[in-house]
Amino acid sequence: MGPSSAAAPGVPCHGPALWTGPEPAASGAWLRRPTPAQLAELALAVRTVRTRGTPLLRVTAEQFPAPAWHPELAAISHELAHGCGLAVVRRIPVEGFRPAEREQLLWGLGRHLGTPVSQDVTGHMLGRLPVAGPAAASPGAFRTDEADTTALLCLRPARASLVSSAALHNTVLARRPELLHRLYRTHHLDRGPRLPALAAPLAHRAGPRFSLRYDRRRIEAAQGRPGVPPLTREDVELFDLLDAAAASPALRLDLDLSPGDLLLLDNHTVAHTLTFTNPRATAPEATADALRLWLTPHQPRDLPPEFWGDTAQGPHGTRGGVPPRDVIAHRSPFHTKEPA
Repeated sequence: MGPSSAAAPGVPCHGPALWTGPEPAASGAWLRRPTPAQLAELALAVRTVRTRGTPLLRVTAEQFPAPAWHPELAAISHELAHGCGLAVVRRIPVEGFRPAEREQLLWGLGRHLGTPVSQDVTGHMLGRLPVAGPAAASPGAFRTDEADTTALLCLRPARASLVSSAALHNTVLARRPELLHRLYRTHHLDRGPRLPALAAPLAHRAGPRFSLRYDRRRIEAAQGRPGVPPLTREDVELFDLLDAAAASPALRLDLDLSPGDLLLLDNHTVAHTLTFTNPRATAPEATADALRLWLTPHQPRDLPPEFWGDTAQGPHGTRGGVPPRDVIAHRSPFHTKEPA
């Protein structure tokens, strides 16, 4: 595993992206509560899309008019890019929308924030997360998604546990500084049997701005793939330290999410794990626990191409995601037919 072009500065991270435990909760800058006017406008935009019959993948920000949301979305974009890296829009009344309309709602708001990228090899742009399966992380399995931004619309109660990547960096620097440089070396992440493992560094540092890509499950799953070298003892020690630090109450922020809560994360700034807090209902309509978009922001963070590996440049200026190898469709492979 050779070193990346990024150096590994032996100085602590600082700035608004560095936070520990409940610090973001005290500021409240990340929390948004829509006004009645904004919610009415959202319902109107969904009806407009549905009336026109525009296929979901072709819906643009202009085709999902939401002028009352523009200041809110601008503030969210700023908080993701230059603040603590997270935002929550509380209590969009999803129970008042049919399943297909919920997808249109998330897609439309997402198009104002960025451009969706593929979430799997079949090119699915809109993920539907079930309570069981690979999309639902186990408790403590902190990770970052393979895109700049994650937008997650909860349809069931959930708990998101979040940790600042800068805080993880500083923990490694304080406890095991000799391991820090390993974050900047090329590692391999599994992307399933139909694609080669993604070869890229796990971290990049540009001045005070630290960016982290971390998903231990995928790193370990890539072991044994052609061209992937075995993990060293030092790699395992680094990952053990990252996992323990992320799960510690001193660094971790736990957020309880209700149906209709929209969670947005900058994946360079925040690692997360998500668990659903009630059993899967058996009713036919209970087919999804959350909807998810991966987005490239309209003004993305400046990062070198090697940080993205072979996903450095996608269509329409996007980056990240999973390179599709099949027909593009908006529904995820976890989709179960439900009424429109």
